[in-house]
Amino acid sequence: MYLGLRVMKNSNLKTKGRSYQELLVAFHPKVIKSKSGLDATVEVVESLMNKEELTTDEKDYKELLIMLIDDYEEKKFSISDIYGVELLKGLMKERGLRQKDLVHIFKTKSVVSEILSGQRELTPQYTRRLAEYFNIPDSAFYPLQTHDI
Repeated sequence: MYLGLRVMKNSNLKTKGRSYQELLVAFHPKVIKSKSGLDATVEVVESLMNKEELTTDEKDYKELLIMLIDDYEEKKFSISDIYGVELLKGLMKERGLRQKDLVHIFKTKSVVSEILSGQRELTPQYTRRLAEYFNIPDSAFYPLQTHDI
């Protein structure tokens, strides 16, 4: 675990806004090259997302971290080659998630199981929730469409 993350976790994010400079000192953003780097960055973003209100500096900092996460995931997953349930499985594996970790998106364990086993289709509602949860566009869950001109 990064030292900066420990500083961030020990601070009282719910009540005290931090300046951009303080945020940079607490967790120094850099290009993500590994799962541990991804996990650390996601954890900081989630801690900011759990705050009721963000300062302008916190919003900018969160946006920067999300850009780094998006960049890593674009390089790690070829969106045109993987979509739907396979994309979901890849994201779960990459983040060390289990079926129970997605119950809040699908409402029941049985629906999660049915989706992952292919017994049930991903609905547009589920793809929107998943996209929001994983910070990716919901279009990533659909095959890339090519059109003849």
